[in-house]
Amino acid sequence: MLSFAQAQYLFLLLLIPFFFIIQALVLKMRRKRIRKFGDEALVAQLMPSYSKGKVWVRVILFSIGFFFFVIGLSRPQIGAKLKEHETKGAEIMIVLDVSNSMLAEDYSPNRLERAKLAISRLVDKLRDDRIGLIVFAGNSFVQLPITTDYVSAKMFLNSITTDSVPVQGTAIGDAINTAIRSFSAQSEKSRAVIVITDGENHEDDPVAVAEQAAEMGIRVFTIGVGSPEGKPIPMDGELLKDKDGEIVVTRLDEKVLQDVAQAGNGVYVRAGNSEFGLNPVIDNIKRMEDEMYSSIVFEEFDEQFMYFLGIALFFFVIEMLVGDRRSRKHLFNR
Repeated sequence: MLSFAQAQYLFLLLLIPFFFIIQALVLKMRRKRIRKFGDEALVAQLMPSYSKGKVWVRVILFSIGFFFFVIGLSRPQIGAKLKEHETKGAEIMIVLDVSNSMLAEDYSPNRLERAKLAISRLVDKLRDDRIGLIVFAGNSFVQLPITTDYVSAKMFLNSITTDSVPVQGTAIGDAINTAIRSFSAQSEKSRAVIVITDGENHEDDPVAVAEQAAEMGIRVFTIGVGSPEGKPIPMDGELLKDKDGEIVVTRLDEKVLQDVAQAGNGVYVRAGNSEFGLNPVIDNIKRMEDEMYSSIVFEEFDEQFMYFLGIALFFFVIEMLVGDRRSRKHLFNR
């Protein structure tokens, strides 16, 4: 199937009729100038070498050449084929807390949106690494399977809200366990889990799961989001209150996140407003041994523009060789 990578240039084909109109106007003006000198038929006899027919032949040849030139300029492509593509890098599973406590406004505009912005900037810096995304609160699920499709990663990231997981809570251990199961079968060495959470009110034993991950060669990094002094949680235009009517204040639990990172052979970083913490974590991951990954991808279409430009050049050369004068030599002349 033929397609055009830069189809906007096809609009230039609309210029072709104007070539003929302009040539007709030029010939009309030429006849007016000839009439000033005398009878048109007499003047034509004084210029026997001039050929009006060749003028139109040149316009036709130029138009054909221009047609093929525009087609070539539009980069026609044909076919598509599957190709095995190999990349060298790491597999990174980002585990993002989407519980209601992530709505606290320690950061601008809140913890969750600040974390999403940092992840988006991280994705912009990735090249050959593979990335996956897991969201969690009271339970967890894979938002984006491991992939090198960074455009899709950012699209899925933008859609994340605190409603992404209906069950509230902070099941960090379950989220890490989900990440462990989500790595590809090709990955054995360069595997890392980045947990982004405030760590508060964890409902399971994330340290034990992190130890299990480390035994499998998976490093677990944690990024603490929030402040030790805490912030209230805005909900529906008001501040979230407990069953006794007291305003709920959510605080960063650094101790559990430090323990998880230590058990997972990773690093704990407390997120700041200017440096969220992903950059130093990625620096650690880059020091891990890169792994070779292969995947079947669509190779880009075969380019065909060179053939059309070659045809265009042929007609342009012929057009220049034709000239405006009648040929003085005739075939079979003796």
